[in-house]
Amino acid sequence: MTLKKLLLFVTLPLYVLDQWTKWWVVERFPEPARGAFSSDGHIPVIEGYFNLVRVHNQGVAFGLGNGSTWAPVVFMIVPFIAMIMLRVFWKLGVFSNRASRVAVALLITGIFGNFTDRLLQGSHLSYMADAPFWERLRAGYVVDFLDVTIPVVNYRWPSFNVADSCVCVAATLLFIGGILDEKAKKKAAVT
Repeated sequence: MTLKKLLLFVTLPLYVLDQWTKWWVVERFPEPARGAFSSDGHIPVIEGYFNLVRVHNQGVAFGLGNGSTWAPVVFMIVPFIAMIMLRVFWKLGVFSNRASRVAVALLITGIFGNFTDRLLQGSHLSYMADAPFWERLRAGYVVDFLDVTIPVVNYRWPSFNVADSCVCVAATLLFIGGILDEKAKKKAAVT
């Protein structure tokens, strides 16, 4: 599959789903108090296992960096570096099988989905309404809303979203793609 087809049929629909679900959550749940990262309330989907919530994540996975001054700046730069690297690796032919090519489309979804949040969400906070542009940009965050509990070990997984899910699936596909490439190399060496 070409990159254009992957962007049209994988990246674009998942990006729209990611943004729509995040805006639904922002409209449905109250805004967290200033300095807080989650709002009150939840919607049970599967009682005791799966809820919808509203969590603001300014940092990276598992909320690392929330409330720091460096996270908003770093996560405005990282997506550009990631996109450049993906483009270079694509041109070099690193993504040679279907699994790794679909992984690239999913990574792009994750990158753009969460980057869009960081650009826009801070401007919609009520207490940032009169703040200067750079302050609103620094207040940006990613909307996480999928809340899963693993009852066997009584562990509540950190909240995540559609874009995060795309990145995780992409990592799995890249791993599978690497295995497929190795098998192809071994097969070519034998013949």
